[in-house]
Amino acid sequence: MRRELDIDQVWQQWFERHDAVSRDRLIVHYSPLVKFVAGRVGAGLPNSVDPGDLVSAGVFGLIDAVERFDPERAVKFETFAVPRIRGAIFDGLRSLDWVPRSVRSRAREVEGAFTELEGKFGRAPTDEELAKHLRLSAAEFQKWLSSIASTTVGPLDRALVAGSEPRALSGDVPDSPSAIVEEGEVRRLVKGEVRRLPEREKLVLSLYYDEGLTLAEIGTVLGVTESRVSQIHTKAVLHLRARLSASGVA
Repeated sequence: MRRELDIDQVWQQWFERHDAVSRDRLIVHYSPLVKFVAGRVGAGLPNSVDPGDLVSAGVFGLIDAVERFDPERAVKFETFAVPRIRGAIFDGLRSLDWVPRSVRSRAREVEGAFTELEGKFGRAPTDEELAKHLRLSAAEFQKWLSSIASTTVGPLDRALVAGSEPRALSGDVPDSPSAIVEEGEVRRLVKGEVRRLPEREKLVLSLYYDEGLTLAEIGTVLGVTESRVSQIHTKAVLHLRARLSASGVA
């Protein structure tokens, strides 16, 4: 109780003075939140990505959250801060340019296959249909999904939270009524497209993003390997991206 009272006092001091000392105390207090979010994002990335870089980028999101937090919105600080921290980490990843061109190319090809086959069949294509369209064997297609897997967690995560929280590090974009309406529309479209995904893809996304399970834990629930869950997750992400692109969102 004492610690909670102290942090309330620090917040009060920050709101009254906006001084560097209280801001730094808040950043130190909430720094475990940055490590938690960075760990979640880093779990789906290759070993070549330094976890320290993720944490460093996330701190900028935490600072942004502290400086913009408004208690009048009746939202817990942690709820307000997490999307900004996560967004700052993704911004940092993009600046690192860590995704190989070959992987980006494969992702675009799979997204294009989704768009073309859904238009042709009027339904979600199967793995076999996607592989055939891409002139790949079933095994080769699964290898493509595995190679793309580490690049899909971030972008989907950003898509799913679009509109529910302010953009990360958006100091040059005011929270104007028109911006709020636009992001609300994006959120509505994203949720609608997620609901239209095949059941297994939708379930994996729900367990990962809504329930907070790891890929390994989802594998236990579904009775499949972690690598298979990763492939399903990747396919769901690319499927969603393709639909959002067709809707003019992504």
